[in-house]
Amino acid sequence: MPFVNLKITRDGVTREQKTQVIAEFTEVLERVLKKPPEWTHIVIEEIDTDDWGFGGVTTTAYRKRLAEGAKKAQ
Repeated sequence: MPFVNLKITRDGVTREQKTQVIAEFTEVLERVLKKPPEWTHIVIEEIDTDDWGFGGVTTTAYRKRLAEGAKKAQ
């Protein structure tokens, strides 16, 4: 029984996009590993950008820095 736990940041992902991701992950598992779709479980967890960090900062802070850098470059 395949179980996929996909974690993404919560920032504008639509229901349609999540539906597509689930369908395509299921198709890959069926095609590559020969797993029946009815055995495949996929969970999408949306994490707030304040709760996801890397490089010592939150994703919120990192994206803010990127945006500020882009404004300065213009």
